Amino acid sequence: MDRRIYGLENEYGVTCTLRGQRRLSPDEVARYLFRKVVSWGRSSNVFLENGSRLYLDVGSHPEYATPECDSILDVVAYDKAGERILEELLVGAEQRLRDEGIRGTIYLFKNNTDSAGNSYGCHENYLTSRGDEIERYPEILIPFLVTRQIFAGAGKVLQTARGPIYSIAQRAEHIWEGLSSATTRSRPIINTRDEPHADAEKFRRLHVIVGDSNMSEYTNFVKVGATSCVLKMMEDPGFVMRDLTLENQTRAIREISHDISCRRKIRLASGRELSALDIQRELLDHALRFAGSDRFNAEELKALEMWEHCIATIENDPLKLNREVDWVIKYHLIDAYREKHRLALDEQTTRARLRGEFIKRAKEKKRDYTVDWVHLKLNDQAQRTVLCKDPFKSKDERVEKLIASL
Repeated sequence: MDRRIYGLENEYGVTCTLRGQRRLSPDEVARYLFRKVVSWGRSSNVFLENGSRLYLDVGSHPEYATPECDSILDVVAYDKAGERILEELLVGAEQRLRDEGIRGTIYLFKNNTDSAGNSYGCHENYLTSRGDEIERYPEILIPFLVTRQIFAGAGKVLQTARGPIYSIAQRAEHIWEGLSSATTRSRPIINTRDEPHADAEKFRRLHVIVGDSNMSEYTNFVKVGATSCVLKMMEDPGFVMRDLTLENQTRAIREISHDISCRRKIRLASGRELSALDIQRELLDHALRFAGSDRFNAEELKALEMWEHCIATIENDPLKLNREVDWVIKYHLIDAYREKHRLALDEQTTRARLRGEFIKRAKEKKRDYTVDWVHLKLNDQAQRTVLCKDPFKSKDERVEKLIASL
């Protein structure tokens, strides 16, 4: 496909707090945010003057979808415009809170996970031909998307059974299938729901839901651009490369995310073992040779150059991508903060430590629980609840007893 349509959708997290305590529920915050939106179109689901869509998704998540773009640069710019649009809604919502005498600060998060273990998405859309061989996706496209996180991940501190680690991608822990029509019940890498929003006899819409939300324009450009390069190669009937089908896609995506060296080996269905870096290098080398056929447009060639820069840098030291790649930028920010305050990665000095430990232990014991900013509650017959009103208190005997009783 010489001319392609691109689109990005981002779900945002919201909260409203006062002195570290939750002031309003996410549903209440969303109503304040979208009061202006409703006035535009008498609905919380509207199309805007720039052609984009803004709506309130399930779980009180504001979601912004870019308009259809036939340029990689445009889709990155429109995604950034979405951030500005949501910021304007935030300012208006806080003013309405003040007008009504409600104290609190609204926070808007462009990320993919929250402290309670929920995940919300960043979805990529690529127009493809109805005649494309989607049965080849497991051989090439899915291995590319699974390993792409080494330059496209957003990064996060992840709590594991062995303690906290820094992981490359936020969505990696929440993916359970390769191809599926489901989106929330069992999140796949590619959503196969056939909804092209175009002539269904000619086109498909490739709906990728494995990616992280990115703040770095560089990361966003190379994420979309490198994917476009891979799709264009796959569309060429003469394109041939080795089968990279993964033995276990969901295990591979997690193992890669947990390794910031990007060199951990994962097993392919063929029995071979390659690292995410090995797979990306193999795909990149094919793309560099394919570029000689003059099939890539100017933006794809730019993305190819950026992709090559990322892979070459990762081969040397991935942490040198501290001006380009989200997960590396975030790693350095966290590391600098830890160094300044002499903190270990697992040393939380606020009430968050109590909440995190309670959630982790309750999940391990498969206990039903409810938490918010100040309450830790076991949903059993006794309905035991601990009220944590001091946001600076990271140790509490009451919480320790509750955890011990699980």
